Parts: sequence; structure tokens; C-alpha cells
Amino acid sequence: MGGSQLPTVIFFLLIANGLIFALQQMAPGFAYNFALWPLGSDKVPFQFWQLVSYGFLHGDVMHLAFNMFALWMFGSDVERVLGTRKFAVYYLTCVVGAAIVQLIVAAVEGGNYPTIGASGGVFGILLAFGMIFPNRMVLLIFPPIPMKAKYLVILFGVLTLYFGVADYFASPEDKSNVANFAHL
Repeated sequence: MGGSQLPTVIFFLLIANGLIFALQQMAPGFAYNFALWPLGSDKVPFQFWQLVSYGFLHGDVMHLAFNMFALWMFGSDVERVLGTRKFAVYYLTCVVGAAIVQLIVAAVEGGNYPTIGASGGVFGILLAFGMIFPNRMVLLIFPPIPMKAKYLVILFGVLTLYFGVADYFASPEDKSNVANFAHL
């Protein structure tokens, strides 16, 4: 594919996530069995497919939009460098790896809540982008600050670790619904 066209896997992921989000809107109970549920959940039993299916579900339009924007912004160049097959394997490895981390965190916390979103895969793509293009300048949306990709990855990693630890020690009513450790 040429440089101006969307790479194959990125195109597929954008379309698949958009279609599945539309399905979620038309059939609200659809996501219930495809979200990632903790092992031993009394609400929905863990199923093997949840290790992947959760990564195609999103909570709202903004969740979907931010994940797909980041997937397009960073993933397109990463896929062009790695190639279609290696990129697809890498992305799915990140999604499954994030799911496993989330299952471990949920077991430690004793949580009985579902996890959804492509963020684990997207953070993996962000890491790959920072490693492949460490000195490429990127512009944050808010605040609009230009920085090298390697520093953006470090900043996101440190912030995510901080939010994860803060959320872990927060009281139950103050916990967020963000799977911060899965992002790492």
C-alpha cells in the first residue's frame, strides 16, 4: 500500500471497532458476554474469547474515538514498518497481554467488573511507535506541546502507573472505571 492509504490491519480494526460499537448501540446487552470478566465472576463466567473480544467493545463514543484516533495516528506507521502479518500478531498480543494483566489485577483487588476497550492494544502500539521512531516529534492535543515520541511514551507510562497505583489504594467509592494496569 502507498503511504497515503490506510494499512490493511489498521483499516480492518477501525471498521471492526466502528461496526461493533454500532451493534452495541442497537443491542445494549450484546457487550455483556463479550466483555472481559474476572475469573470466577458470579455475573458472567470467563470465556476464552473474552481475551480478544473485549478489545473491540467501547463504553461510549469518546472512548471509541480516542482509541481509534490513537490507533490510526501511531499504528499506521508501525504497521508499515512491521508489515501486515507481524503488526496483526503484535496488536493481538498486546490486547491479550493487557487482558491477562487485567485479570491478575482484578483477582488481587477482588473486583467483579467487566473490562472493555482497545486501550491495551493501543498502548502497545504507542510503545512500538516510541521505540521505532523515538525522535519523531508529536504534538499533544491538550496542552498543545510538541515532544519526541520517546518522551511521550515515558510520560504516558508514568502517568498510567501513577493512576493505577492511586486507584488501587483508593476507597471503593473513589475507584475509577479505567483499567490502568492493563494499559501498561
